[in-house]
Amino acid sequence: MRDFTPIDKVVMVFDQSLRAVFSPQQGTARPNPADAVDEAELTASERQHVIGLMRVNHAGEIAAQALYNGQAVTARNEEVRERMEESAREETDHLAWCKGRVEELDGHTSYLGPLWYWGSFAIGAAAGAAGDKWSLGFVKETEDQVGAHLEKHLQSLPKQDEKSRAILRQMAEDEARHGDKAVDLGGVPLPAPIKGLMRLTSKVMTTLAYRI
Repeated sequence: MRDFTPIDKVVMVFDQSLRAVFSPQQGTARPNPADAVDEAELTASERQHVIGLMRVNHAGEIAAQALYNGQAVTARNEEVRERMEESAREETDHLAWCKGRVEELDGHTSYLGPLWYWGSFAIGAAAGAAGDKWSLGFVKETEDQVGAHLEKHLQSLPKQDEKSRAILRQMAEDEARHGDKAVDLGGVPLPAPIKGLMRLTSKVMTTLAYRI
């Protein structure tokens, strides 16, 4: 197996960021859960609301890619590193599905993608540097908060929009599995102030991404 130089690793980090933010997302071989669902008739206001929600979810998946990639860079244990990279690959499905849904509705993804990526990468790298058990605990708390956020979006979607609902349901299932994986690898609960700061950061991101 090739040993990568520090310069190789820097180039790879930047390549990952460009792919997450700008490249057409192909995801893995998993089918889009919305493909088998018929499009519903939406009013103009409903359409804009769904675009906003799915734009938020796409921005969240950019952040998730960055968190996992940042944690993989600083992970001490090789198994932890591999599992972080595996979860990041699975999250590319979510990127592809959310981006596709936004475009189906003639919307655009967030213009602040680079900010979401590099801010989250720094947080992920810092969490990884704190130690694997804290890094994994950060993953668990992140996935729990994302799950709660997805549940709110499921309730907020127009009742007839089953295409978006199918995507969010599958995302919620995947996020729960990633959180459980982190606990199995030794993740520990985070202190309450850290959880509160994470919720505040998430609130800022979701508010901006819904509009921009």
